[in-house]
Amino acid sequence: MKKWAAALGGIWVSVVLGAQTHDHVQIAQQNMPAVVTVNMLKKDGSTHTATGFVLTQDGLIATNRHVLQDTLYINLTFNNGTTSGEATPLAQSLQADLALLQIQAQHLPTVTLGDSAQVQPGQTITVIGNPRRLQNTVTSGIISQLRTQKDGSLWFQISAPISPSSSGSPVFDAHGHVIAIAFASLAGSENQNLNFAVPVQYLRDLLAAQHITLPKDEPQKLSTHPFVHHVQQSWHILKQLFRRYFSSGNQG
Repeated sequence: MKKWAAALGGIWVSVVLGAQTHDHVQIAQQNMPAVVTVNMLKKDGSTHTATGFVLTQDGLIATNRHVLQDTLYINLTFNNGTTSGEATPLAQSLQADLALLQIQAQHLPTVTLGDSAQVQPGQTITVIGNPRRLQNTVTSGIISQLRTQKDGSLWFQISAPISPSSSGSPVFDAHGHVIAIAFASLAGSENQNLNFAVPVQYLRDLLAAQHITLPKDEPQKLSTHPFVHHVQQSWHILKQLFRRYFSSGNQG
């Protein structure tokens, strides 16, 4: 019976670990084409970069408000190296560090927005950004805590590393849906992975204020979700073990 329990435990450990590993891979593969580098020429002649992500196929982009300060010119670089024409600032949020850009485009890959109201401390996240101009950098972590600010606004504290130029990075839940937008890190050499993100509900509010409605398509689903695949494989193994166990006459 102990051998049976050990075998069963080993199977489910592999199921859980396998699902966690492959979730990040699939989320990255699905969403990297919709994550862009925001290139900016500032009024003082300096150049800076940040991160954004595509909301609509015709070129609506979300990023942080603070990265657009004192800009003269903005364009985008996609993960395949393609550069857009000039990006136009469309709107900025008064509630949160968020902004919308518009480029002229068609048939762009997009992300799917999730539900930040369901976010809980401890849940796993995946972040895709462009830290230090290193495009398509994938990091992972958890929601460390939900922090209510003095003005009543809500921030998500996250453990995924956020570096300069990662401002505006989408934060994905385990379903590959955007639940937050990274915007800040707590500075200091002694601070490790103390980073913050804006809940996606503030982005929805900004879109609603601009009377922008995202396509009512069914939410994208990760094709052949790895957890389902592992469960199917594990169930097949379990059935074989059941047959062997009971056919041998073992009673535990």
